[in-house]
Amino acid sequence: MSSLLRKMSCLLSIFYFNNMSKIISRDEAITNIIKKKLKKSYKKNLKKTHVEFNKQLYSLLSKKKLYNFLRKSFIQKMFFVHNRFFIFKELIKLKKDPNWKFYEKLLVEDNVGNPIRYFLYPKSSGNKINHIYHLSILNDYFKLNFKKISYVFEFGGGYGCMARIFSKINSKIKYCIYDTELVNILQFYYLRHNNLNVGFRNKDQIILKNKFLKYNSNYKKKTLFIANWSLSETPLNFRNKIINIINNYEYIMICYQETFEDINNKNYFNNIKHKIKKKYNVKIILNSFYKGNVFKTQRHYFFLAKRL
Repeated sequence: MSSLLRKMSCLLSIFYFNNMSKIISRDEAITNIIKKKLKKSYKKNLKKTHVEFNKQLYSLLSKKKLYNFLRKSFIQKMFFVHNRFFIFKELIKLKKDPNWKFYEKLLVEDNVGNPIRYFLYPKSSGNKINHIYHLSILNDYFKLNFKKISYVFEFGGGYGCMARIFSKINSKIKYCIYDTELVNILQFYYLRHNNLNVGFRNKDQIILKNKFLKYNSNYKKKTLFIANWSLSETPLNFRNKIINIINNYEYIMICYQETFEDINNKNYFNNIKHKIKKKYNVKIILNSFYKGNVFKTQRHYFFLAKRL
């Protein structure tokens, strides 16, 4: 039923088209690189929701026909919000923001993946509006100059949308996405098509990681940790490894839902707030616009922090 509703809502954007000719013309070269990276690995450190997703993603990547990947229902379910009405509320808030001119430039959507344009603002997509709205919330509380951020660590990067946004904010930014092997490959596809220096080596500007290493514990200024509904959907034994490195960053932005499967995220993140409050100014903010979907309504929150 949810898949059917997504397809129906796509029809609201039926008159808005992406120019896919350049994407298709260079698609084979990029998918050939992907083929060398592809491994059937999708079970480690995953909840059951994501095991099924990775099976579908493996099938998609194997077929080497990715230029319409943002039209796939299972991708939309996990990574791509499109024609939802709460997005319009986020857009209105962005337009009223003193930084609207800055946000407006970032909202311009790319053609990679053939994204569904937001029917009430076809310059962008619902997903990109949603991501930039999240950044605006962080700015509302901590007056953050995003242009000065030099390094971002994103735990669970979707298909690479946030990394793409930061590449527009600062063309020299160093960005690391930690995700599963298969999702890293999808991120590589999206970001390489956008002509970005992305790869699996530390010397790449946008680094794709899927193995947890002992990260340097030294705190650095002008850095940001992001986890949008990723950390809150990860098994507790593994998410605790990630929590141990958030003290490295000057700013933290985590989005989460009240519960996920058998985990009480509200209690979990309240405990994290208590643990780091001596080092950070922490705000837990109710997401006033997003309340889930018709099949499951629940509260969602922003966990925002700035180093003292």
